[in-house]
Amino acid sequence: MGDQEVKLLGVWASVFSKRAEIALKMKGINYEFVVQDLSNKSPELLQHNPIHKKVPVLLHKGKPICESLIILEYIDETWKSGPSILPEDPYARSTARFWAKFIDDKCHPAIWKITGSQGEEREKLIEEATGHLTTLENELKGKRFFGGDEIGLVDIAGNFVALWLGVLLELVGIQLLTKEKFPKLSEWVDDYLNSSIVKETLPAREELLAFFRSWFQQSKGSQGEEECEKAIEEAAEQLIILENELKGKKFFSGDEIGLVDIAANWKPHIDKVPYPFIYQ
Repeated sequence: MGDQEVKLLGVWASVFSKRAEIALKMKGINYEFVVQDLSNKSPELLQHNPIHKKVPVLLHKGKPICESLIILEYIDETWKSGPSILPEDPYARSTARFWAKFIDDKCHPAIWKITGSQGEEREKLIEEATGHLTTLENELKGKRFFGGDEIGLVDIAGNFVALWLGVLLELVGIQLLTKEKFPKLSEWVDDYLNSSIVKETLPAREELLAFFRSWFQQSKGSQGEEECEKAIEEAAEQLIILENELKGKKFFSGDEIGLVDIAANWKPHIDKVPYPFIYQ
């Protein structure tokens, strides 16, 4: 496959962009990293990810692949050179996907909420995050990496836990992932961050600290009624995209129910008037 035709739209401080970079380097794929400014999104980003308008976006032979976990699987399935990112066994693959999603769905939100909380609310969120880290600690016991002896999908998804978690919590004066509380997870962090490909790809801790310190200062007080209205507008925009995608088809994939239709089983809650094709 023409690895010279690979481009990655990303941001240097993005945990999700770095996932894709690590996977490409593990496979030995040459790629062009196209830096994005998320405060002024480029026409290229908006063209190739019009739905979410976010990084990373992998471009392979002009075709876009979005969402970091999906990109990791695409890289593994497309380039067989280098180490496997997902295991061959179907059960082991599904288990890896489960834990990668656990990190995204549980660990990420819990830590981000801590940074914007105070008092009792913060204490509850710290307890919640501690529970998630304990779950990961138990999953690691007896293994060097989440998949065994080599770095795989869950480890790459765990970039956030390995580096970003400590940076974000340091900015609010909290130390959570310690060797005393989480000896196995701390050992995994050291092994992962000192892996040659990971070490050359992830940003320096001090650079991340400076970036997020500035970002926190700029974003203070940005939430409120205006942000709520923006969220409503965004939701309506996404429904219009689905409405347009359905025109001329009974189901998203054609005449028969498929993956997208099953995923969209929330449609009875949509207003029938502005979205007739979705409602049908």
